[in-house]
Amino acid sequence: MMLQVLRFPNPLLRQKSKPVTTFDDDLQRLAAGMLETMYREGGIGLAAPQVGQLKQLIVVDLHAGDEDQATRSPRFYVNPVIRDRSGETMTNEGCLSVPDFTADVTRAQSIKLEYQSTSGDTVREDLHGLAAVCLQHEIDHLRGKLFIDYLPPLKRQMVKQRLVKQARTA
Repeated sequence: MMLQVLRFPNPLLRQKSKPVTTFDDDLQRLAAGMLETMYREGGIGLAAPQVGQLKQLIVVDLHAGDEDQATRSPRFYVNPVIRDRSGETMTNEGCLSVPDFTADVTRAQSIKLEYQSTSGDTVREDLHGLAAVCLQHEIDHLRGKLFIDYLPPLKRQMVKQRLVKQARTA
């Protein structure tokens, strides 16, 4: 099931997602469709709001771009909550919903994450490096926040104006 990735300035990207309470075949299908869409779009993470679903669901595969598809390692995070953060790292981030733009963003180097699997089991996990950064980025989507919100105010305003103009001409 291929899904459409919403692009900034779509207002759904600024909405807060609702917790998932039903762990059924519909959730499994949405997760599979999101994963397929993420691979097609060339991302390593995708949150449900990016495909118009205001649910707390994230798919991630840090090996999505590997030539050998056998190395892929898809992960699914339902109702994720960051319980603790440590360290600091700056990475150059991009986003499938904000095409053709990247920016340096400072985030925690490590996080303690609690989430549910797509079958509803509670999982606790310590994530570091790229995995931690990716999850922080995607969890922001569940809160209606984009990585461009971390930019200094003047630069953020200029970027938003350029992206709105791009969206109008697309």
